[in-house]
Amino acid sequence: MDSESSVSNREAASGGHFRIWARIRTSTFWMVAVALFLRVGWIIVAHTYRFKTTDGNFSFGWEMGSIGASLASGRGFSNPFGPATGPTAWEPPLYPYVIAGVFQVFGIYTRASAFVLLTMNSVFSALTCVPIFLIGRRMFSEKVAIGASWAWVVLPNVMFWCTRAVWETTLSALLVAVAFWLALTMEDREGWAPWFQFGFLWGIAALNSTSLLSFLPAAGLWAWYRRAKRGKRSLAGVVLASAVFFICVTPWLVRNYRTFGQFIFVRDNFGAELRLGNGNGADGTLMLYLDATHDPYAMRQFQSMGELPYIAMRKRQAVDYIKADYARFAELSLRRFVYFWAGPPREADPWWLTPAKNSLFLAASVLAFWGLGRALRLAKPGAGLLFWLFLLYPAVYYAVYSIPRYRVPIEPEMAILCAFILTEARTMATASLPDRFSPRESA
Repeated sequence: MDSESSVSNREAASGGHFRIWARIRTSTFWMVAVALFLRVGWIIVAHTYRFKTTDGNFSFGWEMGSIGASLASGRGFSNPFGPATGPTAWEPPLYPYVIAGVFQVFGIYTRASAFVLLTMNSVFSALTCVPIFLIGRRMFSEKVAIGASWAWVVLPNVMFWCTRAVWETTLSALLVAVAFWLALTMEDREGWAPWFQFGFLWGIAALNSTSLLSFLPAAGLWAWYRRAKRGKRSLAGVVLASAVFFICVTPWLVRNYRTFGQFIFVRDNFGAELRLGNGNGADGTLMLYLDATHDPYAMRQFQSMGELPYIAMRKRQAVDYIKADYARFAELSLRRFVYFWAGPPREADPWWLTPAKNSLFLAASVLAFWGLGRALRLAKPGAGLLFWLFLLYPAVYYAVYSIPRYRVPIEPEMAILCAFILTEARTMATASLPDRFSPRESA
């Protein structure tokens, strides 16, 4: 009797746990809460808020941190490398102003500021679970949505950038995911609100990271096309979204024109970045030794010439190198394509760490491409939009250089595709097993 009662109690407890998990697993609140708990917990346990100071605090936010410190100390949006170099448009304005606001409250380059900024990044990363779940459920199934979202919650590689780097990376990933969701659902929505949201979101994205804008034309045309197939008019909405977008970015464009005397769309450093990937000695990786932060001669050039002439010089050097040997540039671009999706070569101790990391990096890309291919074959809703995201967003990095951080803004969509193909593989494997208990075999 006691043993029967004990079994019944265990079954009841098991059933209760299952019901709790059934509620939690589809709850975006719990996804965000658990993700944030894990990320902030890691910041505290691993002391990732303790940035080194031997490099003049440059590793604390790099150029954005330097600009933030300049803003917080009353010197304006300037000095991206630390030493006094004057006004700058080297970086987009949004995240440096966020850094400056934190610096003003918690101190410039203090551990308190580092903890607050990394916690903010963790909030952005945790919130990304929401559009991942919504996109996965709309495009594929609730099972895929749950798998992708909880993978984003718990995987250590997802937590890395938000807990270790003061940069716009995790905010960019959130913005791209929300923009993708908005474009995906524009065909279902009515009124002016979605178009206003579309323009405002992309305006914020432009001020955060201009590289995200490569996906804007595809997202806008996709929304227009899908609405047109349903017989819905979009021209007035497109005009509204465009107006809101330019209202968002125009103040910064005016600031740049007044500061430098010429039109600069948000940031100006493309020529310098192009040179860091193209020139004598180029091998497809970032030639960091040429950067002004690592080359004293380049820093003296930057200070004596000024920002715009220095960037123009660097651009001219890169373009001359490319024109001299287009075949070599094509080879370098192919290498950068591989490095973007498979991870670049890098030194590590122990020796096996880089191959191990890059193998996992490549595995995620392979699964994502496999999932994208199957989604296209099955004509899943939004598969074409994913194709354009994967085609357009990385393109600029094939011409410049690639580092692992550059892939992060599209990793939410990669997580969805990985979850999709793994779910499909499991379903196909189950379907291929013989039914041992079928009426035909048991007869």
